[in-house]
Parts: sequence; C-alpha cells; structure tokens
Amino acid sequence: MGAGDNGLSKLKPYCCRRRARPRLWRGKPRACHASRVVAPFGMRPYVRGAEKMEQRLKILFLCTGNSCRSQMAEGWARALKGDVIEAFSAGIETHGMNPNAVKVMAEAGVDISRQRSKHVDELNGVTFDYAVTVCDNAYESCPLFPGKTKVVHVGFDDPPRLARTARNEKEALDCYRRVRDEIRDFVKGLPADLVR
Repeated sequence: MGAGDNGLSKLKPYCCRRRARPRLWRGKPRACHASRVVAPFGMRPYVRGAEKMEQRLKILFLCTGNSCRSQMAEGWARALKGDVIEAFSAGIETHGMNPNAVKVMAEAGVDISRQRSKHVDELNGVTFDYAVTVCDNAYESCPLFPGKTKVVHVGFDDPPRLARTARNEKEALDCYRRVRDEIRDFVKGLPADLVR
C-alpha cells in the first residue's frame, strides 16, 4: 500500500483486479458496476448518488386529520422532489384517508393509496428540517418541534368543506382537483421557496 493510499486501492471491482486492461464493450472501455465494488472491513464503498440521498431535507406536511391536504403534499413531494426531499405527513388528529383525495391524485398519476393517516406523535423519533402546516387549524395547534425544525405555514382550502355545496359528484371532485393542483404548484417550488 503506497503512502497516502489509505486502503483506497482495495476499492477495485473484481474485473479491474483480474484484468490488466479494462474491459471493452463495442470498442470502448466498459464502466464497472458499483455493486461489484469490494470494500475492506470498516470502509463503505462509494456508491454514486449516495451522498445526495443522505442530504435530502426531511419535510413534514401537517394538517388537522392527515386525510387530504397533507397526504396530497406528501404524495407530490415523493413524486416530484424525491431526490431532494424525504417527505412525511401527519395530523394533530387522525381522520383516515379521504377516498376523493386518493382518487384525484391517481388521476394525476400519483398513487397515495398506500399512505395512511398518522398522528404527529408517531413521528417523534424523526428530526425534521421543516414542518409545513397546510391548514390554519394545524398551524394554530402545531406542536413544538425540538432542535432545528423550522415551522412554515402555507394554507390551502379544505376540499371536503368546499365540496359541501357541490350539486353533483363532478363538482365535488373539481374542488379536490383545484386544491390538488395548488399543492402541486407549491411543491414544485420546494425546497427553494422555504428558505427565502
């Protein structure tokens, strides 16, 4: 082992150890697969993109019952910003998943059917970078978060309340679709819009 090597020379894939020349594919050097890297005991192999995944911001979307708006926000964040945001959602109560929220998100190509309604206390072990309250009640009743968590309020209309005056199912779902799209547009600006 040479000076300053620190054992890094051992981080060679099998193909590089066994061949004096690089493998060729269609006349060009063939890249070795990261999954074939061998690291000595106590060292972690380098995997491309691993640092970026570890640096994702943990963002909690919080509303009253974790049934509609915060679920939509979590779904959009996972779908649109999964490379930079680790998204969570919860409520100060649990009301169960709103089926109309699930339906309109599916229309937009985002499946939130496997998400579930959670009380914020279930996430006590997670240290969030931001807690985003998406309804006024959640903002007014927002619990205290330890450490570095910053609370940001971005209120959206309550689709079930808007739908109360709907004359038919289409009008009711249109209320959900409007709020869905507003939340999507908000999530598209994350995380930059939170640090302004």
